[in-house]
Amino acid sequence: MFVPAHNDKLMESALRRNADVLLLDIEDSVQPSNNKQVARDNIKRYAKEGRFKSQVIFPRVNDRESGHLLQDVYQLAIPEISGFMYPKSHRGEDIYFFGKLLETIEYEKGLPINTFKIIALIETPSAVMNIQEICAASPERLVAIAFGCEDFMTELGGKHDEEYQSIFTARSMIAMAAKANHIVPIDTVHIRVHDMEDLEKNLIVGRNLGFEGMLVLNPKELSLVHKYYSPSEEEVQWAKEMLLLSKEAVKHGQGVAVKDNKFIGPPMVRMAKDILEKNKLCEERE
Repeated sequence: MFVPAHNDKLMESALRRNADVLLLDIEDSVQPSNNKQVARDNIKRYAKEGRFKSQVIFPRVNDRESGHLLQDVYQLAIPEISGFMYPKSHRGEDIYFFGKLLETIEYEKGLPINTFKIIALIETPSAVMNIQEICAASPERLVAIAFGCEDFMTELGGKHDEEYQSIFTARSMIAMAAKANHIVPIDTVHIRVHDMEDLEKNLIVGRNLGFEGMLVLNPKELSLVHKYYSPSEEEVQWAKEMLLLSKEAVKHGQGVAVKDNKFIGPPMVRMAKDILEKNKLCEERE
């Protein structure tokens, strides 16, 4: 969930929510530019007060051409921060550069190398076209890529449509590239923040494409997002049954089998294990 870090009221509210990651924004939503230092100071103050103990914190920093990036990272490279969201990732060298900047700061501050992880924000057509090299640019640090559809559509010169076909290809490419590189794909924000029916429609599409989470602007979206990106009771039961049936098949010397009209094979077993692992993580988070 994005939170403008210069806004104390919204920061306080965000700490009471159950977002998996708080993206404390120092970039687009923090204006004018003198508020960027207010945002940094707020994050440091909240960290010092122990307010982030039960939260995963990834500040969204400013891009490498903004003039603000060095101060963002140097001031906020502190133990309470898990990593940083890097915006406007056009190509692999942007992530490589950012990773090396983090390495320099970690070395100077006496922190273990690779302490801070990266979520890359994919916001332009060039980023989508370079998505594979972006995903492979920093294997030790890059834990996720997230789609930012508004900047993408502006640069593309496209228009949103009711079925979101205009961003379907970009979403597909981002999800596939993430999975090909064993990192987490995060779907774009839902811009119609008060239309829960439309949000649900988007969540179904995103889940079907392979996304594992969604960027959120409004706290009221969280419960529906969690519903769709957490394994359901039916999925958990299916996974448990699939593993039991697989064990039975192996006992009979079968790698692939059909039992009670259910196909059992290695892909289904892997899927079942993934569902149970994700369910375990969700339970631990709760």
